[in-house]
Amino acid sequence: MIEIRVQEADFDMSAEMLALSRDDFAAGALASFVGLVRSEGEVLAMTLEHYPGMTEKALAEIAEEAKRRWPIRRVCIVHRIGRLLPGERIVFVGVTAGHRHDAFAACEFLMDYLKTRAPFWKKEYTRAGERWVEARLSDDEAASRWRLDG
Repeated sequence: MIEIRVQEADFDMSAEMLALSRDDFAAGALASFVGLVRSEGEVLAMTLEHYPGMTEKALAEIAEEAKRRWPIRRVCIVHRIGRLLPGERIVFVGVTAGHRHDAFAACEFLMDYLKTRAPFWKKEYTRAGERWVEARLSDDEAASRWRLDG
C-alpha cells in the first residue's frame, strides 16, 4: 500500500503511524520522519508551492522505487503546501517493513528524494524580505548515494 497526500491542512503524526500499521501483523517495524519549519530566528514564514497532479505522481514513483529496493510493506507520505510558520510540520514519511533495517533505509531514501527531487518550491519570508530557497549541496550529497538517476 502506498498513500500520498499533498495538503494545506496539518496532520497528526500519531494518527498517521497508527493508520500505517493498522492490521498489518507481518510488519515488525515502522520508521518515520517528520520535517518541521526551521527558523533560527531569521525565517518568519515559509510558503510551499507545487504542481497538482505532477507532484503526487512524482512522489508515488519514488515510493514505488523504495518498494523495489527494500521489502517494505506500506508507505505514507504527507506533504504540506501553503503558508507555514516556524515549528509547524511540513512533511511526514512513514514506512513499515518486516525488519527495522529495511524500514529505516527506505524512510531515509524517501526523505533524501523529497529534499532534492520532489517538485516543491519554497519561499522564505524574513525581516530582510523574501527569497526562494535553493537546493543545498549537503542534500544533493546525501541523495547521491542512492544513485537516483541511474
